[in-house]
Amino acid sequence: MLEREAKRKYFLEMGAVLALYLVTLVVSIRLGEKMEPGTGRTLLLLTPVIPVLLTVWVLVRQFSRMDEFVRLRSLEAFSVAGAITAGLTFTYGFLEGAGFPRLSMFWVWGVMGFSWGTVSCWRSLFKR
Repeated sequence: MLEREAKRKYFLEMGAVLALYLVTLVVSIRLGEKMEPGTGRTLLLLTPVIPVLLTVWVLVRQFSRMDEFVRLRSLEAFSVAGAITAGLTFTYGFLEGAGFPRLSMFWVWGVMGFSWGTVSCWRSLFKR
């Protein structure tokens, strides 16, 4: 499959999954606010996990479509992003011990995604 066609499929699949995630998130929060605490509310508030799992599936499919060179570069960028994320979250753990506020685990993906994007862009611009 041509790289352009693979990217098109990836963006279509990821766009659909992200749209599903946004709808699921908004609906679960709005309906969950009105419910009493319990199993039903917990299950409803967990429904956005389904599109998150689909996101993983989309990423795995995209990696399988890539040629070896692009796959290697993507995995290298992901590895560097993982190291950056590990370093930052580990360091912040010490700062929490020094009195800094506790952060939600939602920050981890934000840091990871930002790092991955930054490393990928950096490599695209300066490693030609």
